[in-house]
Amino acid sequence: MKGDRRQGGFWRDNSLTLAFGGAFLIVLAGQALAGHAGFNEDLATDRLQQLSLGEYLMSSDFAVDVTENWQSEFLQFFLYIFGTVWLLQRGSPESKELHKAGPESEQEQRIGDHAHANSPRWAGTKDWRQGLYSRSLGTVMALLFVLSWLAQSIAGTAAYDEQQLRELLPPVSWGAYLASADFWNRSLQNWQSELLAVAAMVILSVYLRQRGSPESKPVGAPHTSTGVEG
Repeated sequence: MKGDRRQGGFWRDNSLTLAFGGAFLIVLAGQALAGHAGFNEDLATDRLQQLSLGEYLMSSDFAVDVTENWQSEFLQFFLYIFGTVWLLQRGSPESKELHKAGPESEQEQRIGDHAHANSPRWAGTKDWRQGLYSRSLGTVMALLFVLSWLAQSIAGTAAYDEQQLRELLPPVSWGAYLASADFWNRSLQNWQSELLAVAAMVILSVYLRQRGSPESKPVGAPHTSTGVEG
């Protein structure tokens, strides 16, 4: 074990998180630059004073563009995590095995009396801590969705009101913006794309393979194999 750590170390052991985290920061920076240029073009068209990059990063327009995508991603994972407890897809590695629908037994989940010596500490408890920890991943994803949705709605209200003022129209309240077509158009166009992506991944992984990926079945596995990862 120690030798394995020395060979790989921190970078190898965390390469998946680091790679996607780094890519996220690069893409976010690209979005900021492109968004800043596009926003200033709109201001120039309206003959208004343009913003510096720093001012744009602090603006409601940038905040709503970022948070509306975040909330759709967290919604996707929240629904997928909870949905796959009960919902199945025969032949997909994204599904549990067909006979395991539901929360499964304590023995299968290694909780309570069935917890191992190296199990997380709360897994071996028999009170509220086990119940909370047993649903912690989905709960945190749901919380992140709610928080990012709230941030999007607040930033969206501010951005919408700025546009209203430019057109010499009265601003709207937060509640009125939540009922507006602008808010739901922004939300639903992101939600539908995320749900489509999940559905496509689930069904395509039944018949297609990616050698070496845990998101795919082994290349030679039959199409009917369910809950098997490569």
